[in-house]
Amino acid sequence: MTQHRRSRVLRTGLVASVAAGALILAGCSSSSGGSDSGGDQNSFSFTFATSNNLKSPYQSLAELYMQENAGVTITTNPTPNDKYGETIRTQLSAGNASDVIQTTPGSGDARGLVPLAEAGFLEPLGDTATALIPKGSESVFQYDGKTYGQPLDFTIGSIVASMGTAGMNGITEFPTTMDDLYKDCSALADQGKSMFAVAGAAGPNAGLTAQAIAASRVYGENPDWNQDRADGKTTFADTQGWKDTLQAILDLNAGKCFQPGVEGAGFDAITNGLAGGTSIGGFIPSGSAVEIAQAAPAEADFKIQPFPAATGGKPYILASSNYTMSINAKSQAKDAANKFLDWLATPEAQQKYFEFSGELPVSAYQDMDLSDTVYSTVVDLIKDGSYAPLPANVWPNPSVYQALQTGVQGLLTGQKTVDQVLGDMDSAWDQ
Repeated sequence: MTQHRRSRVLRTGLVASVAAGALILAGCSSSSGGSDSGGDQNSFSFTFATSNNLKSPYQSLAELYMQENAGVTITTNPTPNDKYGETIRTQLSAGNASDVIQTTPGSGDARGLVPLAEAGFLEPLGDTATALIPKGSESVFQYDGKTYGQPLDFTIGSIVASMGTAGMNGITEFPTTMDDLYKDCSALADQGKSMFAVAGAAGPNAGLTAQAIAASRVYGENPDWNQDRADGKTTFADTQGWKDTLQAILDLNAGKCFQPGVEGAGFDAITNGLAGGTSIGGFIPSGSAVEIAQAAPAEADFKIQPFPAATGGKPYILASSNYTMSINAKSQAKDAANKFLDWLATPEAQQKYFEFSGELPVSAYQDMDLSDTVYSTVVDLIKDGSYAPLPANVWPNPSVYQALQTGVQGLLTGQKTVDQVLGDMDSAWDQ
């Protein structure tokens, strides 16, 4: 990817309001601009990432669509999140990928739609998908002027915390300072519990943990940091906020804020910890609160909480459209896939997506009353614009995020230093 294209991608913000009317596109073209190449047009396959053994919201959407459309059969292929990116790339290269594929905006993730489109793996989408793109963020949903991913969500990337579990352990408010956080961590550890459950052995959760901490330390201080890095004005290694972020992970581990054995833990540690009441919170997407609540007692009372800012800093979170639907360019069932994507864009399906996933619908989140939801604690931050898009989505290639993921894992095992991780990220950016 050239530096020119990197800059173009990074200049865009990922979050903006989308008019609800854009969802109702009577007489518009279907989601795909391609033509069918045959196959059973009443059946198609659908691959999506999953992080636990709970029922995926994508599975629920597929089942609802089949209920509403007699004769349609969707073969779902849930795939472990920690291997998802490399799995779908392998399948696309081999020509045996599903018809509909869950992707992400931009270039920074292994499932990022821009490099997949550039490689010819994805089918261009049409008016329905294009109308849903948040204004100003076209370059992370498009390649060469064509749309390749249909946005679904407005996701908060921070901490999902069980305030019910916190209260039962003497914590009446989620800590807002690092000093209070470490005090709570110590008290919980004395009871055989932890403030956070982290899947240290799962790269995506290791990476999201670092990004959530960096929200206030890097992007709260300089919302244009990604662009400055693209323009060569700064580096990871020269940014104090990134140093503080990674040092915080070391300090949290040393301060017993993570569960024992964090370095070898998988995603089940988060589900079991939060649902079972042995941990207060986890660094997971906001919609995970709804999934985990299915296995937790009613009194769990999950809320989205910002990670405490450094001394003198202000609360800041990550918020953006992080999940997209794409169509395999080699699909033999493009008509069926197109109709499914069109349905996902309807107000009714968007409401169901919110109910199933807990993620805010990209079409109408700004008009929703969130006062009685898991989002009530971050409503003011959303209204004030105190958020940044998920950094990895707008980084120039998947290797940067991979360096962060493996770097955090190395910090947890003692095999990496802060300086080494930041140096690896800079090298990956410049490759």
